[in-house]
Amino acid sequence: MGAQASKQMDRRKSISTEKKTLSGLKQSCGCDYPGCDYHPADRKNWMSGLKSDKIHVNKIVWPGTHDSATNKIGIPFISRPFARCQSLSIYHQLVRGTRVIDVRVQEDRKVCHGILVTYGVDVVINDVKKFLSETQSEIIILEIRTEFGHEDPPEFEKYLEEQLGEFLIHQDDHVFGKTIAELLPKRIICVWKPRKSPQPKAGGPLWSGGHLKDNWIDTDLPSTKFDSNLKHLSDQPPATSRNFFYRVENTVTPQADNPILCVKPVTARIHGFARLFIAKCFAQGCADRLQILSTDFIDEDFVDACAGLTYARIEGKA
Repeated sequence: MGAQASKQMDRRKSISTEKKTLSGLKQSCGCDYPGCDYHPADRKNWMSGLKSDKIHVNKIVWPGTHDSATNKIGIPFISRPFARCQSLSIYHQLVRGTRVIDVRVQEDRKVCHGILVTYGVDVVINDVKKFLSETQSEIIILEIRTEFGHEDPPEFEKYLEEQLGEFLIHQDDHVFGKTIAELLPKRIICVWKPRKSPQPKAGGPLWSGGHLKDNWIDTDLPSTKFDSNLKHLSDQPPATSRNFFYRVENTVTPQADNPILCVKPVTARIHGFARLFIAKCFAQGCADRLQILSTDFIDEDFVDACAGLTYARIEGKA
């Protein structure tokens, strides 16, 4: 018992030290980078505000959400705090400026996060369609994967094609070098990641899992995650020379051996350091590799941070 208590005290000290490390870095280095003072007038249409004929897909810094469809997961006040990573619906995330959605499904087409289940994937699809009907040139990356430990939903690829077919941008490596205007009226890059079923084929309406990569670091230590994100990002080729999307997740994850297991207070340890991360990318010479930046509980400032860097790239300032 004493050993366990000692271990917990050491863990709490590590977390406190790492939070202070990031805060100190923010104070000493600041969060300035090209485009940091840009704020879109209309986040619902922030891509349109940058002009669709100027934005190349591989120059966009895409604001994304982690475990996007968990706003109503589990039982309120009981299991929900342990799995809820977003408080907004998919539609309201998109209105706020999110452009990369991360959805996990199980065999019956219900959205899940581990063992906890929420609404059916139809809710996600309908929210996406509603947003697209209200906008004209916003592009979305919709990633759907079968959750770990589950079987693929039967005929799910066919279902996605039937539901989203008119909006789907077909899998083609040339898409990365095109402008949004060249892709319209198509609006969705849908990445389907089954666990056992065949991957979507080149030229088809859905994209295979290899087109959206990341290096997930499972930790609740904010500086450890921050530094690991920088290292893995620096190992990537520049965004303009690769034919896949690379995601950095500005999140930390509750750990079973720590008494704080609710997502919100844990992820808050790193949430406010997204702008610092971008600034450090410039300081370390890897800002040209940054492409998707994802977070829990997305807010306006996070969206603005990504839109601002996108603006700077379009204007030739970054």
